[in-house]
Amino acid sequence: MDQILGQILRQGVWERLDMLDELASHADASSLASVARTEVPRLTDGLRALLAAHEPDSRGRCPECSGRWRPRRGPCPVWRAAHDHLVTTETAAQQARRASSGHETSRMPAASAR
Repeated sequence: MDQILGQILRQGVWERLDMLDELASHADASSLASVARTEVPRLTDGLRALLAAHEPDSRGRCPECSGRWRPRRGPCPVWRAAHDHLVTTETAAQQARRASSGHETSRMPAASAR
């Protein structure tokens, strides 16, 4: 039963993300503004909850990614992914896509991009 519930939950999340990607790519300006007002707060709240669950303990270990026999010091993969997508100017996936498209340009330093 847990496996079926997990599949349903994952499918629902992936479908929602696909729908938001589609809207971001093809919706008109007024629809985008409406979606942004409702969905951005939901996404930031969800990300904050996920990051709170992965907040390191007093020893710097992620409580979700660590096990009794396999302690994991931070930053855990969840925090690294959040940083890559929110803070860095370009993710590794974006760099790979740009490199494979033949449009390689020099990357701007993070301080200059602000």
